[in-house]
Amino acid sequence: MLRNALGKTFRFLGYTVQYGCIAHCAFEYLGGIVVCSGPSMEPTIQNSDVVFSENLSRHFCCIRKGDIVIVKSPNDPKSNICKRVIGLEGDKVCTSKPSDFLKSHSYVPKGHVWLEGDNLRNSTDSRCYGPVPYGLIRGRICLKIWPLNDFGFLRASPNGHRFLDD
Repeated sequence: MLRNALGKTFRFLGYTVQYGCIAHCAFEYLGGIVVCSGPSMEPTIQNSDVVFSENLSRHFCCIRKGDIVIVKSPNDPKSNICKRVIGLEGDKVCTSKPSDFLKSHSYVPKGHVWLEGDNLRNSTDSRCYGPVPYGLIRGRICLKIWPLNDFGFLRASPNGHRFLDD
């Protein structure tokens, strides 16, 4: 009887570990559900919107200008931020605020991306903390799930003029 109980217990633990590993791999490599907070991505993503973030793009270096990404915050590694990719390594980017009279430009260094929120007047982004290492990217947002009346793929940046062509 003890042997039977131990067998069932170990079998249960084995299944639990297997399913835990599968779940970990799915969330780490495939994607997951994310609740966005804060005003920095308005009007594209509102506070408390629920989105789907896929993680394969970051593993295959498929992040492009205009993509909205989830990134480990350069200021607080325990939190994630949601921003739009404005520039990739080697790109010339505008580093000044929209209200600045004189515009300044810089080049994104190798292995980094330049991130900005769509709500330029209310966003802490690369204009404050500089280029972000590519390794901090956690995933690419591809779909808005909630609210249902806004379900679908995300729209283009309202700040398209921020994408510079050399």
